[in-house]
Amino acid sequence: MHLPVLQKEILEFFNPKPNENFIDCTIGEGGYALPILEKTAPAGKILGIDWDKEQIKNCQARLKEFKNRLVLVVDNFAHLKKIVAQTKFGLADGLLLDLGMSSWHLEKAQRGFTFLKNEPLDMRYNQDNNLTAEIIVNQWPVTEIEKILKEYGEERWSKRIAQEIERARKIKPIKTTQDLVSLVKKAIPTRYQHQKIHCATRTFQALRIAVNQELENLKKVLEQTIEVLKPDGRLAIISFHSLEDRLVKNFLQEKKKQNILKIINKKPITPSLEEIKINPRSRSAKLRTAILCHTPTNL
Repeated sequence: MHLPVLQKEILEFFNPKPNENFIDCTIGEGGYALPILEKTAPAGKILGIDWDKEQIKNCQARLKEFKNRLVLVVDNFAHLKKIVAQTKFGLADGLLLDLGMSSWHLEKAQRGFTFLKNEPLDMRYNQDNNLTAEIIVNQWPVTEIEKILKEYGEERWSKRIAQEIERARKIKPIKTTQDLVSLVKKAIPTRYQHQKIHCATRTFQALRIAVNQELENLKKVLEQTIEVLKPDGRLAIISFHSLEDRLVKNFLQEKKKQNILKIINKKPITPSLEEIKINPRSRSAKLRTAILCHTPTNL
């Protein structure tokens, strides 16, 4: 089961009360939704969105006792306003965006999200998406591969890795995660392969972001969040790498200048050493919170 990152801090910030309604834009297996539903009884609802229909099934199974107070939608959170309108959910007391990958995707999805297993190079959250990581590494121009590794992975060896991919795919298609890991290891000088994070981490991150258009979708949803909250509604966003966090930080600061949002924590909240010990994947999480201080456009 996915361990919700910074769950205690999220619940303290949201402070859910009976009959309040919340939106979880990345509901996954319902790790945050469960305690919120318990605290918002008897009539508080959650609108749960996830792009992966398997995760929606997992959530339905886990939260079946709350099915009358749970509205679940398979869609991309980039369509937030449309989803809220179509479900007639109304304005929410709080909204959560957890931009991290779930443990389920790493451990059970078998879609190549992790370099620790040998799996097909897929990396799609939504299986209806036509683009896969395999298509990118085998068919995209080497200059484009270098660009996404550099921009989305902030990979200093992006050019060498892209060239190694180009060389290898001329001989045979790159099909699996281990195929890709071995190419990254060939491209990166040996002395840089044993850093704090695995040498393939940035490459996998970059490909996943490109396949799922993660930064584009984040930009789209940020503007919509303030339009689906009630006045004094609470906004919580957890990011896991600097590119996401920069977008979130800039958005919050811009809305603060316009007197639309009140930023609650100037510096992002990060997991305690105790939480990192229990859940090492939480180590890069950054939580930013804000409260809506204007009357949003009604849907």
